[in-house]
Amino acid sequence: MKKVQKKRAPSPRYVSPQQLTLDCFRSPFEQNLNPSNRWVVLAKLIPWDEVCDLYLKNVGVSTTGRPALNPRIIIGSMIIKHMCNLDDRETVNQISENIYSKHSA
Repeated sequence: MKKVQKKRAPSPRYVSPQQLTLDCFRSPFEQNLNPSNRWVVLAKLIPWDEVCDLYLKNVGVSTTGRPALNPRIIIGSMIIKHMCNLDDRETVNQISENIYSKHSA
């Protein structure tokens, strides 16, 4: 009798900001970010590789369920939430409004 293997959720996907990129393969969203935006400025100051490594070492990765989010999204959301003193719903609204208004304009 064949042993049935459980389907496992993929590990969180993290791509280092140090990774080399080709401009022609960048998304329009990446190309149109305002370099003076407070979140863009802050993102350049954060040592993302070290922070994400620390996060991945200390947060358990589930082997089942929904695929995990990129740690940078989770950490960035928490930074926005606490710097702006927002509750969970308002944080999601703020992030969603900024993303969708940028793409729909």
